[in-house]
Amino acid sequence: MSQVGGLPVRVKRSRKVDPRLVRLFGWLVLGALLRLMTVTTEGTATDHTLVLDAAFKSTALIWWLLGAVAVWALTELWRARKVGSLVSDRTAGARKQWRTVSDRKLTRQLAVLALVLAALIIPNLMSEFYQRVLVDQVAVFVLLAVGLNVVVGWSGLLDLGYIAFFAIGAYTTAYFTGSLPVTPGFRLNPFVILPIAVIVCLIAGLLLGAPTLRLRGDYLAIVTLGFHEIVQLFLVNKNNWTGGNQGVSKPIPHFSINIFGIHYQWTLDSMPYWYLFMGMLAIVVFLFARLEHSKVGRSWTAIREDEVAAAASGVPTVKYKLMAFSIGASTSGLAGVLYGSRLGYINPASFPVVLSITVLSYVIFGGMGAIIGVIAGAALLTFLPAVFQEQNLVRQEDIPMWIGAILVVMMLFRPQGLIPSRRRRRELRLAQQGIADADAMSEAPEGRQ
Repeated sequence: MSQVGGLPVRVKRSRKVDPRLVRLFGWLVLGALLRLMTVTTEGTATDHTLVLDAAFKSTALIWWLLGAVAVWALTELWRARKVGSLVSDRTAGARKQWRTVSDRKLTRQLAVLALVLAALIIPNLMSEFYQRVLVDQVAVFVLLAVGLNVVVGWSGLLDLGYIAFFAIGAYTTAYFTGSLPVTPGFRLNPFVILPIAVIVCLIAGLLLGAPTLRLRGDYLAIVTLGFHEIVQLFLVNKNNWTGGNQGVSKPIPHFSINIFGIHYQWTLDSMPYWYLFMGMLAIVVFLFARLEHSKVGRSWTAIREDEVAAAASGVPTVKYKLMAFSIGASTSGLAGVLYGSRLGYINPASFPVVLSITVLSYVIFGGMGAIIGVIAGAALLTFLPAVFQEQNLVRQEDIPMWIGAILVVMMLFRPQGLIPSRRRRRELRLAQQGIADADAMSEAPEGRQ
C-alpha cells in the first residue's frame, strides 16, 4: 500500500525479468523454428536450406554464424548470473549501476567491431548476385537512411523531397564527367566530384530550407514534396541539358585513382565498390556520432521535442533546422555520386518520389534517432526482399505490401523501432511507468479515491 497525493493506493508489484534472458529465450525459439524449417522429418534439407546454399559460396559461414550466436548466448547467461549474484550485497545498487554502464560500453565496442568484421568478411563469401544486391541496393539505401535520420530522427523535420538531392548528386556527377549533352569543357574524376556534389546539394538544401523551414509538420512535407516534383520535371523537360527521359548520353565513368604512382580503376566488380561505400559510410557515421553528442545534437533534440520551448530557451531554431536539412541533403548527394558512378547510367525515372517514402520507412523501422538502428533497418528491408524475390518466394509487386505489413506490426508492438536510441527507450519506459501508475490508481477501492 502506498500513497499518491495523500490517498492510499494499492500498487501491484511485478517481478522483473532480466531482459537478457528474454532475448536469449527469443533466440532459442528462433533457432528451433529455423531447425524445423530447414530439415524435413526424413532428415533431408528443405528448399530454405537450398536458399542459404545459393546465397553463400560456402555453407561453412553458416556454422561460424551459429557458433557466434552460441558464444553470445553463453555470454548473456554469464552476465545475468553475475548481476543476480549481487542482489544480496548491501552495495548492490551502486555495483549494479557501475557494471551496467561498463557492460553497455563493452557491448557497444563489441557490436561496432562485429559490424566492421561482418561488413569486410561476409560479402566475400556471398555469391555474385548477392554481392550486387549489397552494393547496388543495400549500401545506397543505408547511406540515404543515415542522412535522412539527421533530418527526421534528430531534428524532427518531415522531408518528402529527400531523393531530389540524391538526383542532384547523381546528375552533378554526370555533368562533370561529360556524360550529359551539355558539358563543362573539362572532365573530372569522380573522387574530385565528391566534394563538389556535396557542396552543390548543401547549397540546394540551404536555398530550399531558408524560406520554408519556418513551416512545420504537414506544411513542410508538402513543400519538400513540391521541390522533388520541380527537380523531376526539370530533369524530364530539359532535354538539351539533361537528356530528358533518355537519361545520360554517355556512360558515367567509374572511380579511379591515378596519383603518386598509384593506378587503380574501379570496374563493374562489386567488391571494390562495396569497400568504397563502406569507407564513405564509416566517415559519415563517425561525423554524425560526434554531432549527436555535441551542442548541435542537443539543440536538434530540443527542437524535435518542443520547438516553442527550445526557442524560448534561446535556441536559434531556424539556424539549427537549416543545418540539419543541409547536412541531410549533402549526404543524399554523396550517395548520388556513388550511385551514378556505380551504375554508369541514370535517368529521371531512377529517382521517383516513392523512394523518399521508402527511405523514411527504413528510418522508422530501424529506430529514429539511432544510427545503428537505422543502418540495420535499411539493410534488412533492402536485402531480404531481394533474397525472397530471387528465390521466387514472393513476387516483386507484392514486396511493398509485405514491407507495409511489417511496418504496421512494428508500430503496434515496437513503436520505438528495431534498435531504438537510449533516449527513446527511456521515453518509452517512462511512458509505460506512467500508464502503470494510472492503472494502479484506477484499481484503488472507490471509497478511498
